[in-house]
Amino acid sequence: MTCSLRMAQDYISQCAQKWAGPGSEGVRGLSGSCPGCSLLELRVERTRCRCRENPPLPPAPGAQPFPNPTQPNPVQSQPPTPVPAADLGVTMNPAVFLSLPDLRCSLLLLVTWVFTPVTTEITSLDTENIDDILNNADVALVNFYADWCRFSQMLHPIFEEASNVIKEEYPNENQVVFARVDCDQHSDIAQRYRISKYPTLKLFRNGMMMKREYRGQRSVKALADYIRQQKSDPIQELHDLAEITTLDRSKRNIIGYFEQKDSENYRVFERVANILHDDCAFLSAFGAVSKPERYSGDNIIYKPPGHSAPDMVYLGSMTNFDGTYNWIQDKCVPLVREITFENGEELTEEGLPFLILFHMKEDTESLEIFQNEVARQLISEKGTINFLHADCDKFRHPLLHIQKTPADCPVIAIDSFRHMYVFGDFRDVLIPGKLKQFVFDLHSGKLHREFHHGPDPTDTAPGQEVQDVASSPPESSFQKLAPSGHRYTLLRDRDEL
Repeated sequence: MTCSLRMAQDYISQCAQKWAGPGSEGVRGLSGSCPGCSLLELRVERTRCRCRENPPLPPAPGAQPFPNPTQPNPVQSQPPTPVPAADLGVTMNPAVFLSLPDLRCSLLLLVTWVFTPVTTEITSLDTENIDDILNNADVALVNFYADWCRFSQMLHPIFEEASNVIKEEYPNENQVVFARVDCDQHSDIAQRYRISKYPTLKLFRNGMMMKREYRGQRSVKALADYIRQQKSDPIQELHDLAEITTLDRSKRNIIGYFEQKDSENYRVFERVANILHDDCAFLSAFGAVSKPERYSGDNIIYKPPGHSAPDMVYLGSMTNFDGTYNWIQDKCVPLVREITFENGEELTEEGLPFLILFHMKEDTESLEIFQNEVARQLISEKGTINFLHADCDKFRHPLLHIQKTPADCPVIAIDSFRHMYVFGDFRDVLIPGKLKQFVFDLHSGKLHREFHHGPDPTDTAPGQEVQDVASSPPESSFQKLAPSGHRYTLLRDRDEL
């Protein structure tokens, strides 16, 4: 007979109803305490069922009565039959004969017990062990949670089951680590990693926290697939330099040319690729294939998007991780990033206002002008505001908030997560200092004041009467992309600008 796990579970349910139920103390390890066979007793142990005390159910038709240790046995009340000397020390136990349904049930119980997967413990992190565990893990997924948060409670069993699935595929202790931090008990750790919502799932590689946290579906399959993706090789190997001509030039491509794969140069390159593979495409070539490009030794080049931009060569030490990482990060993460519906939550959670250029996808000229002026006028403001560009067609709704349509693009605006403020004519961006003043007016509160009360007195002509002109600036549109209270327990609100 072929048995499935589902059949086994059905029979277990039937047996549990027949042989076990609420009542006396548990029967763990007590032989003969459960009115069934020893295999049923194993199941009772595993589910921690309790046996009925009064009265036990009658045996199934055709089965011999099972001895009950609490009731006298008529057979045992008779004088024992003398045992021959040769058989002294041998105890004869009465055989128990089960009907076919009970025998089938017992066998399936045994099969289920044998094939029940072993569960793994989620590693709990604290101030004593967090650095040691994360530094020694190739990949670690850490759940920052609070016991009182209902979303955290819902995630716990899913997180544990995903850990069990991945542990079977990556059994070595340090290949993949699933860990958790109780943020109420360890608030110092929560502050260290800037936790602003529960639950937060952050990825670490050899102790380094990745910029992008996990924001996907909270299911066993999605979490397992995410870890498998993180464990896959982020570098595509080139077997012929002619393959470079077929690269997707809309992406940022980083290509490493190495004499051999087993080298410190390549190991550093691989570490950087593991961290930045979401921002750039990484490729490599070795030996004879890479020789034409290794005229001065191993090297790394950057191919920017487009066919007209020239390649850039890394001139630093290839065994210096920090130098290599900083150079490649500067190339992979541009000063002006594109905002999409996929990365909107991540960008809003950085907590910085947006300076956005809305442009048509094919309008690369306006984008180039905006990028150049941001680099020229606002490089010092990099840590205070996010420089972004958005597709006018995809983000029609935010444009409507500021009474614009795709026909009005290119349009520059600031979203402070409270209100939206529109820059003047796009061509004014070429006036030296004009874009910079627009950002300064945001930080000083001038944009907000003028929207509510009209121009500042310092902006009026001498003798001109100052009037308090009430107005209502458009509400933030991109705030809607921020982490939702339907998915997280949020810990803070942003200040008004």
